[in-house]
Amino acid sequence: MVKMGQIELANHRVQIIGDVKDLVEKYREVFDWDAAEVDQRKADQLIVAEIANALHDIENHLLG
Repeated sequence: MVKMGQIELANHRVQIIGDVKDLVEKYREVFDWDAAEVDQRKADQLIVAEIANALHDIENHLLG
């Protein structure tokens, strides 16, 4: 049964990646509003780090 779940999740991998990229783009827009001259690479690093932290928190809450 686990193997079937892994296959199903793999089928959604591209969609999950796309959803996370959309989330990064959403917060890029927030950064653009807050500062006229944004270091986009640094902003992306901060956004991705916060998403990683959020995923870690969610993982701990769901599996903790």
